[in-house]
Amino acid sequence: MAKALLAIALSLIFASSSVLAAGPKKKQPSWDELSREQQQVLAPLAPDWNNFSARRKRKWLGIAERYPVMEPLEQAKVQRKMRPWSKLTPEQRRAARKRFKKLQELATQKQQSLSEKWEEYRRIPEAERKQFEAAGKAPKKVRESSKRRPKKKARTRASAPPTSASTSATTE
Repeated sequence: MAKALLAIALSLIFASSSVLAAGPKKKQPSWDELSREQQQVLAPLAPDWNNFSARRKRKWLGIAERYPVMEPLEQAKVQRKMRPWSKLTPEQRRAARKRFKKLQELATQKQQSLSEKWEEYRRIPEAERKQFEAAGKAPKKVRESSKRRPKKKARTRASAPPTSASTSATTE
C-alpha cells in the first residue's frame, strides 16, 4: 500500500512539473507596454519592436536597463547603431560578431607584438639605444620623451626627511 501511494505521489510530482515547464511562456511586452524611459532609449526600434522575437526584445530591454549607467559617448554610440543593427538578419549579425571578434584578436596579437618589440629594445645596451635615439631610429615615444623631460638631478639622502624606519635603523 505504501509503495502504491509513493508511486502515485511521484507520478503526480512529475506530471505537475512537466505541465509547469510546458506552461505558457511570459509574453514579451509590446511597444505600448514599455515604460516611458524604455521607449526613449529604444526609440530607434519603435517601428519594428512588435515584430521582434521574445529573445531579441529581452536583449534590447537588457541594453535599455544598462543605458542609464553608460557614459554619454557610449549612450550616443548605442543610439546611433541601434536601428541599423536591428535591421540586420540573424546571419548578418552573426557574421558581424565574428568579424568583430577576429578584429579584437588581431588587435591583441598586434599589442603582444609591440610589447615584445618594446622589451627587445629595452634589452639593448644603453649606449646602443642612445645611438638609435640620435639617428632617429628609436621608437617614437622614446625620442619624444627624451626631448621633453630634462634629466632629474640625483637626490642626496641628506635632503630627504628621515622616516621612522630610517631613524630606528640608525639609532640601533
